[in-house]
Amino acid sequence: MFGIDKIYWILINSFASFFFLFIISKLLGKKQIAQLEFIDYAIGISLGSIAAGWATSSEQPFYYYMLSMFIYFVLALSVALVGRSNSFLKRLFKGKPVVLIYEGNIIYEGLVKSKIDVNDLLSMLREKSYFDIADVAYAVFETSGRLSVLPKGNQKPVVIEDIDETKVKQATLMNVLVADGKISKSGLSEIGKEKEWLLKKLNIYDECDLKNIILATYDDQNGKINVHYKDN
Repeated sequence: MFGIDKIYWILINSFASFFFLFIISKLLGKKQIAQLEFIDYAIGISLGSIAAGWATSSEQPFYYYMLSMFIYFVLALSVALVGRSNSFLKRLFKGKPVVLIYEGNIIYEGLVKSKIDVNDLLSMLREKSYFDIADVAYAVFETSGRLSVLPKGNQKPVVIEDIDETKVKQATLMNVLVADGKISKSGLSEIGKEKEWLLKKLNIYDECDLKNIILATYDDQNGKINVHYKDN
């Protein structure tokens, strides 16, 4: 059981660590939350761990924790300042944006470098309200972990007077038939087709040859299969 003095110590340290962490967060700026990058994430986790240790420890002097947090603050501030004056060090500490879609084609090397698969890419596109990869001209994976998307010209937002209602097509979800070299059984089932039909459409005789395909989708409106290869 905790003694009453132990409880008071934890209360005092909790308030003190919270207040000190709040000051450091304000000094580092809103970027710590708004545009979390790898270095910001690592520093944020470290500061939080030190603050938690400070709040519950009665063995180490409180100024040990204050000094540790101050050192992390100085390191974070130094990385930010150095990054402004030296582009090489900025790329070293924070990385650089990676192109995942270029002129409508998926860049396989970009997926590998970013350590994400095609399903992650499709999920991020859906979060940006792009449910069909055919609508995307360029997509860039930012150092903050967010995806920036430039739609094709005919998919850019328009004002109401630009719309000709007779030419507006009904929106449909993209049917994924192949993802990362593997056939999607659910995708085939949705369009009422079999694996043999898909292989024939792709001019593939052995299912092992699918490994070179990042993504294959089916367009309901024209019955066309759109294929993205690793060597694009």
